Amino acid sequence: MWMYVLALNPTDSVTEGFLPAARRLGLDVTVLTDQPAAHRAVYPDDIEILECDVRDFRAVITRISSHRATPDAVFSNSDHLQTQAALAADYFGLPAKSWQAALRTKDKAQMRRHLAACGADTVPSVELAAGEDPATALSAVPGIPYPCVVKPREGVASEDVVLVEASGTGPAGLIARCAEIQARRPGAALVIEEYLPGELFTLETLGDGAVRHVLGGFHTELSPPPYFIEQRLAFVPAHPAPVVEQVLAQLDALGVGFGACHTEFVVHQGRARIIEVNYRAIGDQCDLLLAQLLGIPLFEHILRTHLGEPLRADLGARTDGAARLDYPCAGRAGTLTAAPAAADLTIGEVQLTYRPLRGIGERHELHHTNRDFLGVVRATGTDQATVDRAVADFLAAQHWEIAPHG
Repeated sequence: MWMYVLALNPTDSVTEGFLPAARRLGLDVTVLTDQPAAHRAVYPDDIEILECDVRDFRAVITRISSHRATPDAVFSNSDHLQTQAALAADYFGLPAKSWQAALRTKDKAQMRRHLAACGADTVPSVELAAGEDPATALSAVPGIPYPCVVKPREGVASEDVVLVEASGTGPAGLIARCAEIQARRPGAALVIEEYLPGELFTLETLGDGAVRHVLGGFHTELSPPPYFIEQRLAFVPAHPAPVVEQVLAQLDALGVGFGACHTEFVVHQGRARIIEVNYRAIGDQCDLLLAQLLGIPLFEHILRTHLGEPLRADLGARTDGAARLDYPCAGRAGTLTAAPAAADLTIGEVQLTYRPLRGIGERHELHHTNRDFLGVVRATGTDQATVDRAVADFLAAQHWEIAPHG
């Protein structure tokens, strides 16, 4: 069987998760990407890599149809390519996500409009078209709620997501923030929406269109405002049932139910409200941890849904696991001059893995996003306090050093 995987830059999810899973399933894989050199540098020689403008579904369909016979699956784990993969799979008559649902979840303004239109949730928001003057546009919008959040309409990883408070800045500060983001992203549309208070969580789901499994989720700790950098995640085996019901109802309203989905939401006074929906598996090595923690072939299950295989009613996932991920972050721009090496440790009952995400000698600006991550610690066990202590002790013994730009 032949599977086409659409990708932009290489990711741990594909390199360490989906490609090994495809190999275990006996699949032949062709990677379509607009960055073939980057993929050839990290993949084994038996993975076929073809250059393609993967952001254009027409180019994807043409590349596939002119390359081999009809494929057995078209898949992507990229935030940016879900609609393209869904359209291409549908063209070939293959199992796929609804392209409408993929578009609704990727486009944050459309997600808000759709949830409001169907009565699932209403969040006051304003959309700025690419290049639109924020001063002119916002002057025509009465009653923008403060605090509010500015974000790229189709952004990822909290990049250029910023909180604007009423005190001290207000409309002038909001206009300035919009202009700053537009200067960095001249082709990006922006969304300004009401800040939703509450604790931040995720819900991880896997469905085949008929059966949907809730795989648990994470409690996320963020950096101090005005930015939203995910610094630490602790596994939550089961959110309260009313919270899960509220989130699933909103996903149903969006049409989400096929394959993997990673949903971020806040809970405030018992009410669960979606922040964003990433219609793919959770990233930043959380998916690798989740597969280990649950003790199931998670990546194989995801790929099987795209091959048209139904999910079992019981995946056999463990329910006694505890886990935590920490992301040491750069605090300033500069060149990394000292950092710990990769490590795999057993500390009592805790399995701890550290992987560097930035090499010694690399020079970076400060982004206020997960691009500032220096590494990732992921740890699993059966007692949360023990796991937390093992991670804290490990981090306390490490040293990262960044020399400022000269």
